[in-house]
Amino acid sequence: MRPRLLLVEDNEQLAAGIVHNLELEGYEVTWVANGTDGLRTAREEVPDLLILDIMLPGMDGFQVLKALRQDGLRFPVLILTARGEEADKVRGFRLDADQYVIKPFGLLELLERVRSLLRRANNAAGEATPAAFRFGSVEVDTRARTVRRDGRDVSLTPKAFDLLVALASNEGRVMSRLDLLREVWGHRAAVVTRTVDSHISELRQKIEDDPANPIHILTVWKVGYRFESR
Repeated sequence: MRPRLLLVEDNEQLAAGIVHNLELEGYEVTWVANGTDGLRTAREEVPDLLILDIMLPGMDGFQVLKALRQDGLRFPVLILTARGEEADKVRGFRLDADQYVIKPFGLLELLERVRSLLRRANNAAGEATPAAFRFGSVEVDTRARTVRRDGRDVSLTPKAFDLLVALASNEGRVMSRLDLLREVWGHRAAVVTRTVDSHISELRQKIEDDPANPIHILTVWKVGYRFESR
């Protein structure tokens, strides 16, 4: 079965070129030209991958992405944007975008990002899910993607949950921000390291007894972070 892609892009000429080349690669592609239709189509079709422009009529890409993640839809999202500012990237990552491509971009770059995201999603679906684990008063169920602390549910953003699992899976090992970007967000280069810090802060607020003096998610100065289950 061919992977199903949804492209939300208001530039008709650009969209036509993207659709043509994706179809040549064997993908099944649906194209819509505004955010409102993009959100509706994504909810109805649940694509294998969403390619989403930021500057859209109706709803912008950030609004579309936020609504989809609030719906619990977890398919990978590749952002297309003419904006290169770090603040926009951080906002997208906080809304659980997977990767960015900055306009103007090369076709080969776009195709490789698409292949990479689909491959990562397929690998994740095929891997054996590790057992639930516990540290301190915190219980984590990776299959149900739930976290409980002192018997109460803890609400984490999807990427914060993935970050917690990545850290716990490498207990005792110092992981740089780049390591975490690669493992959790799938980046091969240091795109935005500050987004790691913002998610670390979220985790500490939710699972540490004293976020200002953490005992589980520790900062290793000038290097990164280390997880301890004590």
